[in-house]
Amino acid sequence: MTPTSQRERFEFLKQIPLFAELGEPDLKKLCSLVGDVRLRAGEELFRQGGAGELAYVIREGEIEISRFSDGREIPLAVRRQGEVIGEMALLEEAPRMASARARTPSVLLAIGRGELEQLLTSSPTAARSMLGTVMQRLRETEAALRQSEKMAHLGTLAAGMAHELNNPAAAALRGAAELREAFAQLLNGPNRVAGLGLTAEQFQELARRMESAGKGRPRALGALERGDLEEQVERWLEAHGVQDGQMLAGELVEMGYDLEELGLVERLYPGRQLGEILHLVWVSCRANDLLTEISQGAREISSIVKAMKSYVYLDQAPLQEVDLHEGLENTLVILKHKLKRGIVVLRDFQPDLPRVPAHGGELNQVWTNLIDNAADALGGKGKITLRTRREGSWAVVEVEDDGPGIPPEAQPKLFTLFFTTKPMGQGSGQGLHTSYNIVRRHGGTLDFHSVPGRTVFTARLPLSAPP
Repeated sequence: MTPTSQRERFEFLKQIPLFAELGEPDLKKLCSLVGDVRLRAGEELFRQGGAGELAYVIREGEIEISRFSDGREIPLAVRRQGEVIGEMALLEEAPRMASARARTPSVLLAIGRGELEQLLTSSPTAARSMLGTVMQRLRETEAALRQSEKMAHLGTLAAGMAHELNNPAAAALRGAAELREAFAQLLNGPNRVAGLGLTAEQFQELARRMESAGKGRPRALGALERGDLEEQVERWLEAHGVQDGQMLAGELVEMGYDLEELGLVERLYPGRQLGEILHLVWVSCRANDLLTEISQGAREISSIVKAMKSYVYLDQAPLQEVDLHEGLENTLVILKHKLKRGIVVLRDFQPDLPRVPAHGGELNQVWTNLIDNAADALGGKGKITLRTRREGSWAVVEVEDDGPGIPPEAQPKLFTLFFTTKPMGQGSGQGLHTSYNIVRRHGGTLDFHSVPGRTVFTARLPLSAPP
């Protein structure tokens, strides 16, 4: 391709609103200062995080704008002929907030920082046009990233829920499989005792022992004491010809069977009766334990599902009286997969904290962002403290961590859209901005204090309905 001539640049730029009001001498001067940039399809124009020294006007082709966030590339927009790109980095004197790549072979006109500043200073129309462009870009970018962040947030929650549900579900399945075996042995019990010649009193005692097996734990033993007792019981069983003594010993000790109790059983069921009776008692205990295990798994699954439903406030009015403690607890359940390794969560809740009129799902998004950020700051090891209290007509929620703190130079920008202290690509810079807006929308405030070893985010919410 031949370079774009001055005349071609002039005719092209005067049709663009940003330059339309420039006088002919100024526009001709600008045409002499801009340069051509030619890109092949797929070639990168600039990269997110890079220095912004030039803005561009697209003369031919299409440029795709994208942002790398949370480990994935998010398409934001496709810019075409006549559109200006890259101007925000020049205006803010900040790194590029997104990347640009040619979708098709493209030709752009590059404008330096000095020329752009002179243009905006000399032409009020150009300044208004640029302001409108910047505001529109911000709205479009924020909307695209917010939607992407919501989907990523849902994906993270779904992955966390799947992880949390997997453990109790797997335990219930495993227990159900083992329970089939235990039931098979119990059903075979009458055949095993039929030839033992038990008296009515022996049958009655056997029924009592089988019914009570696994329902009570009469003894609390330390690890060493339990180990010694299991070894003694195992030797006793072997000495009395009871098969599978090693398997039976643990459950029998757990039920309170020591050498004295075993001696009583031996006197009640002498000879070959002893082994069969102890096996039936053991199977009964095992069946009860498995039923308890399955019930616990089902209850845990139910509690997780209930917490998830409450977390998103399904089937409830958008504005309602919200229990902040319930919202915090539900959020902890949702983030359990991220908090259970090396992070201790402490609660300092005011017991009689009043409910607040709020959109519960939105507030839970705030708690999720704050607690998730605290966990990230701790790097998997440390302490998070959740506090609530009433201050006059306000309900106060604090999320504190004992991590390294927020760098002083970052603190003034913390609630700014797209600003993040995480490495590039690991954060969208929207979590705190979104949380700040949600709290403000509820008529409250969100602020923070941070020094090494103590970072506290404080949300204040009115106890009366926000306007």
